Amino acid sequence: MSADDRYRLDRRRVRASFDRAAPQYDKAAVLQHEVCDRLLERLSVVKLAPERILDLGAGTGRGTRGLRARYRRATVCALDLSEAMLHETRRRAGWWRRPLAVAGDAQRLPFRDAAFDLIYSSLSLQWSDDLDAAFTGLRRVLAPGGLFTFTTFGPDTLRELRAAWAQVDPEGIHVNRFFDMHDIGDALVRAGFADPVMDVEMITVTYASVRQLMEDLRAIGATNAATGRPRGLMPRSWLGELEKAYEAFRQEGGTLPASYEVVYGHAWAPQAPVAGPAGLPERFIPIIPRS
Repeated sequence: MSADDRYRLDRRRVRASFDRAAPQYDKAAVLQHEVCDRLLERLSVVKLAPERILDLGAGTGRGTRGLRARYRRATVCALDLSEAMLHETRRRAGWWRRPLAVAGDAQRLPFRDAAFDLIYSSLSLQWSDDLDAAFTGLRRVLAPGGLFTFTTFGPDTLRELRAAWAQVDPEGIHVNRFFDMHDIGDALVRAGFADPVMDVEMITVTYASVRQLMEDLRAIGATNAATGRPRGLMPRSWLGELEKAYEAFRQEGGTLPASYEVVYGHAWAPQAPVAGPAGLPERFIPIIPRS
């Protein structure tokens, strides 16, 4: 197994982790909610009146609810790898005009060509380790003139945890890999998107202990899903060594930082439509606006 292959995500493990996390996700997802709200706010400066919207990686539906409130006449479809997350999305949406919910993979979208006018994705692209496959599919289902807007994590995310683990187990993979902003931009261009724009924001979450950080990551389903992750039970001594290594980052106020590099981006579908790539799903879902 090559070094790159070791960072490949086990998609069954990703789905299982989020299925388990769904009931308590919102209690621990403080950062995720804040980034979701900031991305929604950025739509206020975009002149767009979409009829069909995809919330890619909808989770428990915070973005879905925000999109429905902003674009009241639009049809909003929530897609997530985890059916348990989608159950929470629909449950929290109330009984009136519940959003469409589709369990599916961002790397193999089950929608017809040009199905959406707006694709919104907050902190889900980091769970797609093949950006070319994901972006090609997104470009296919985005209508000409449509907007793709997203956030994802950059490589400086959880840098303290990564550095601490490197002291405990130098050869192991304990933190997932995150793509650089420039690699994301290049992949957007290769997929045929136009005018990509990106910027980065560093957000720091503080904890009293490493155990609290690890508990939060587990509570939101952000566990290590790399195929090259250590197998079996972690030796008890490792947690103590990890705590000791992380102490090097303790701040003057007594807290431990967890850094997140948040990449914001958007790109447009050119006005000229493109033919979908080969190998599309045999069954697809046509998304049409409500009459």
